[in-house]
Amino acid sequence: MRDFLIERLYECSKKPYQKYFKKNEPWKIDKDNLMQYPEESLGFGLGNFLYKNHFDIQEKLEDHDIIHVLTNTGVSVYEEIGMQYYLFGNGKKSPYLYMVILSGTIFYPKRIHYFIQQYNRGKKALPFHYLDFSKMLFMPVYSIQQTFNI
Repeated sequence: MRDFLIERLYECSKKPYQKYFKKNEPWKIDKDNLMQYPEESLGFGLGNFLYKNHFDIQEKLEDHDIIHVLTNTGVSVYEEIGMQYYLFGNGKKSPYLYMVILSGTIFYPKRIHYFIQQYNRGKKALPFHYLDFSKMLFMPVYSIQQTFNI
């Protein structure tokens, strides 16, 4: 039930977040194009992630799925919350991130050790949350992970 509630909160907040807070331009690419990138590349990794999870690219939110690829984070509700803890540890600050961390901590108190672990992983990585990943799609995933200690 709590997973459903958190997912509904996300769905209700996604459109206003895209419209009012995300100032970046949407990427002009679809997941079929991404699958044409070299296998070790970030672009291919993103396409593979989208297909594997039956997702489509979310306009202006493309970076979110890139973070999944780079951090090897799953897509369950608590893993999504954990990824926000990771980003917080990596230095990202946003009202949306704070909202997810607060609601996630309240709804998943038994996962606090996982959340702290993700926060610490994010702290150990060099800051990368602000990068323009649209310009890095041909780069090997492993290379980016190595460079930023992800």
